[in-house]
Amino acid sequence: MPVLDVLFSMLIFFLFIAWIWVLISVISDIFRSDMSGWSKALWVLFVIILPWLGVLIYLIVNGDDMADRSAKDAIAMEEAQRAYIKSAAGTLSPSDELAKLAALKEAGDITEDEYQKLRAQVIG
Repeated sequence: MPVLDVLFSMLIFFLFIAWIWVLISVISDIFRSDMSGWSKALWVLFVIILPWLGVLIYLIVNGDDMADRSAKDAIAMEEAQRAYIKSAAGTLSPSDELAKLAALKEAGDITEDEYQKLRAQVIG
């Protein structure tokens, strides 16, 4: 098998994988958009019946909204991940820690000296 045939086959395979990626991206964007159910059904039907034309028209019509939805989803995922990491790590903000220390002092669980030492650690 000549080298150019191998390279051409690799290019065709790459383009096929890229096409599947674009198709999945468009179909997933159709389902996460705020269109009505009938609009989603028509778009999916259009993309399945005439894939090249359907995807091209969808990208022309909804390309900007698609990018906005992707950016919002990425931001939401990052915020959720940060919130989960904070909750799993158990880290508190300094004001939360000071409030806990004050509650412990008022309850009599720690002395004034211990409170001052822990407060100094939290602040500085």
